[in-house]
Amino acid sequence: MTSAFRTATAVGAAFLALVSAGMTTEARAARALQARQNAASSQAGNVEVLELRPNFFVIAGGGSHVSVQIGEDGVVVVDAGSAARAAAVLAAIKTLTPRPIRYVIDTSADADHAGGNETLSKAGQTLFTAPGSIALPGNFLGGVASILSAENVLTRMSAPSGRTAAFPVGTWPTETFDDARKYMYLNGEGIEVLYQPAAHSDGDSIVFFRRSDVVVAGDILDTTRFPVIDVAKGGSVNGEIAALNKIVELAIPSVPIVSREAGTLVVPGHGHICDQFDVVEYRDMVTIIRDRVRDLIKEGKTLEQARAAAPARGYTRRYGSDSGPWTTANFIDAVYQSLVKEKA
Repeated sequence: MTSAFRTATAVGAAFLALVSAGMTTEARAARALQARQNAASSQAGNVEVLELRPNFFVIAGGGSHVSVQIGEDGVVVVDAGSAARAAAVLAAIKTLTPRPIRYVIDTSADADHAGGNETLSKAGQTLFTAPGSIALPGNFLGGVASILSAENVLTRMSAPSGRTAAFPVGTWPTETFDDARKYMYLNGEGIEVLYQPAAHSDGDSIVFFRRSDVVVAGDILDTTRFPVIDVAKGGSVNGEIAALNKIVELAIPSVPIVSREAGTLVVPGHGHICDQFDVVEYRDMVTIIRDRVRDLIKEGKTLEQARAAAPARGYTRRYGSDSGPWTTANFIDAVYQSLVKEKA
């Protein structure tokens, strides 16, 4: 079992922890068994599949978490994962349903979220070419599944004429939007794609599946580390907090009957599946560190002095790292730089 899947299946344990006090041993055992049954997985090419709802799945091991909604209209995928894992992700989707992929929705332009776009899109079929449909003139999309994202994702993935693009043209979004909200109704439920400017980057989106009651957060939420705030690509700590607040607003916890394993589920870009309480805790952590860094800036501290003051203290054991692609120092730098940039 992959590390990503182990953390994903922790949703059952997380809910159990909320209600285990006062339950009998037999009741706890029965609930644990039910949680394991609900988290039954299938394996395909070293990726693993977790069923969150009867029509909604998360594929772990694809680079980032890949969310899959299925129904009579076909398949809607949120984040295609990395290019290297795209074939395995596609194989896993085919074990769930024979219906075609209709949409691939990108939550950002990160390679581990959008690198598999071309493979999944080419394996699908657009809704707009069937006889009697609202077909686009000249079969504009070439029959493949649509790739949907915020406008800035296309900007980041493509390039002006004469320059080399960051991604192959087949991975680029074919449908973009620059409003706060893009919506559709597929497989019997409303799907909202909510643009979150200047959060993890300048092209982030949250995807809310209304009937399934699942929010896909992308890298706005990463329970394995401090949030990656890419200041060079338009990210900011205040935008990150605003996006986390939006997720908190959308999600409903299991109240007043907290003994039920219920409530809105939130799929992070990486790490364990969350509920609203988890997102609140993560939001509060980012807010506390932001406030500490902001106070240091007000005191006239340099970036080096701010780092030395350890504003992430109390959270480094859980979210921090001294090595790898995103360290505690990287996070503090991003918070400091984004605050200074907004102040300027």
